[in-house]
Amino acid sequence: MSDHDDHGHETPEREEFHHDPLGHADVHADMTVGELVEQYGNAGIGAADVSHAVDVYAEMLGNDDVTNFFGLAGAMVPTGMRQIVADLIRDGHIDALVTTGANLTHDTIEAVGGKHHHGHAGPEDHRLSADDEHVDMSERDYDEALREEQVDRIYNVFLPQEHFALFENHLREHVFPEVERTVSIQEFTEALGKANSERNAAADVEEDAGIAAAAYENDVPVYVPAIQDSVLGLQAWMYSQTSDFTLDALSDMTHLNDLAYEADRAGAMLVGGGVPKNYVLQTMLVVPGAYDYAVQLTMDSTDTGGLSGASLDEARSWGKLTPSAENATVVGDATITLPLVTAATRERIE
Repeated sequence: MSDHDDHGHETPEREEFHHDPLGHADVHADMTVGELVEQYGNAGIGAADVSHAVDVYAEMLGNDDVTNFFGLAGAMVPTGMRQIVADLIRDGHIDALVTTGANLTHDTIEAVGGKHHHGHAGPEDHRLSADDEHVDMSERDYDEALREEQVDRIYNVFLPQEHFALFENHLREHVFPEVERTVSIQEFTEALGKANSERNAAADVEEDAGIAAAAYENDVPVYVPAIQDSVLGLQAWMYSQTSDFTLDALSDMTHLNDLAYEADRAGAMLVGGGVPKNYVLQTMLVVPGAYDYAVQLTMDSTDTGGLSGASLDEARSWGKLTPSAENATVVGDATITLPLVTAATRERIE
């Protein structure tokens, strides 16, 4: 079968083709983020993916009957994404948060007065940005120098080690004494959020009280399924050696699965991969429903077969997404894509 175009030329019948010609992004000085993303929708490759992600996320957040699960992996807090997540919680756009112990560690450090600092990704970056001359050094020598100066590096972010002492004292004085028994991880993060909120206000800390505090103040549960893999987990283990405190990880699953079971519809926003991504998605394996919406922002490709880059369509094959679920994936640095997608989505729904 064939058809004819406007000029009388014969064209084949195309089952997968729709008449939707690509446009060209038109940008100007006074446009909003939402208007920029609309222009992304005229283009292809990653720009089109960002536009699609905003479409799906806006539909997720714009429907009151959707329970929103948020997975937060990677170094999102120490690299400056903390306020975005805290504000999403405060504005009712996150109903359950699954994250890492590392993100809560850095969140707490800022809540009680510590700070992360702009740094350098290595000796080459340092020489390019410094006014004075430096002798050549390897990355190993560079990081050894930071070690001697008691500065920890997260790519191009620096954290003085004395802030970990501040963190440890906060836990031992204001968090652990409130949970000297067997508690779920979610109960522990609730106690952490309460202490962060109270100490942030009492000490008049300039920085916002942060993610755990916002979750506590708004009754949003926070789950940390791999809490052992963090300084927060190390501190919890050390305290458990001399007290009755211990964490019950399995009871968290009852709490989270009940939330999924009771949801009329469910949506997942996944920032990064790893355990938070899988924990959010696997919840649907033990309840009758599945996710109706899902967006993931990842830096990983699908062709390694790894979880972090696995497509959401692959998750559909497991029954984690409904057959008709709207889903979108954006591949790129989440410190770039998360603010962009969130700002454009907020503009659209508000």
